[in-house]
Amino acid sequence: MDCPSEENLIRMRLEGFHIIKKLDFNIEKRELTIFHSEMDPDIEVSLTGLDLDSELQETRTIDWIEDGESEKSQTKLLWSVLIINFAFFTIEIIAGIVSRSMGLVADSLDMLADAFVYGLSLWAVGASVIRKKRVATLSGYFQMILAVIGFIEIIRRFIGFETLPDFRVMIVISFLALIGNSICLYLLLKSKSRDTHMKASMIFTSNDVIINTGVILAGILVLLTRSRFPDLIVGAIVFLIVMRGALRILNLGK
Repeated sequence: MDCPSEENLIRMRLEGFHIIKKLDFNIEKRELTIFHSEMDPDIEVSLTGLDLDSELQETRTIDWIEDGESEKSQTKLLWSVLIINFAFFTIEIIAGIVSRSMGLVADSLDMLADAFVYGLSLWAVGASVIRKKRVATLSGYFQMILAVIGFIEIIRRFIGFETLPDFRVMIVISFLALIGNSICLYLLLKSKSRDTHMKASMIFTSNDVIINTGVILAGILVLLTRSRFPDLIVGAIVFLIVMRGALRILNLGK
């Protein structure tokens, strides 16, 4: 349990258990606390079926207190992060095509993958379990197709004779994306929630900051080495990340 996809996977698997009152995710420790009104062994069975190496730590009785945090403010925050991610996807995909940089193209698809994760949580709110699974499946296949197309293009450029990507565009656009992801992190850090998608999203966005830095570094290496390979290597790494996220989201449809 180390990204929003896996958190969504767990949430959707437990959707049908009406006795569950609250799910408290601790991503760093890979722990989940389930607050439920009565015992049901099927909860543990459902989690075991996800193949996430889940293990019951303890069960105890507590006095239930309703969480006073506003779901409306959480939804507004997720919408803000989604819009930022989708906007930078658009900017990066255009800049990547114009500058012939696979690093930028791959980073743009990673931003799109993030937008899908946030959008999946928002669009499926209040929907049936079947609809949520369909949304997850479509999102996963779409991301997988994008990753496969990206890998094919990278292989073509590795064996071909492509001109050097424009390192200036790579560095400038990646720096702007870095600012965008930093804004997302700032917004997510303002959330006081400990058990919603906010904490997982913060970790996911932190990974994006690392990817942005990688593309900037690739642009600098292209400048210094006059080689297209740093750009292609970074692009391949990012596409692997996108593919991994797609496979996780596809698990939501099972």
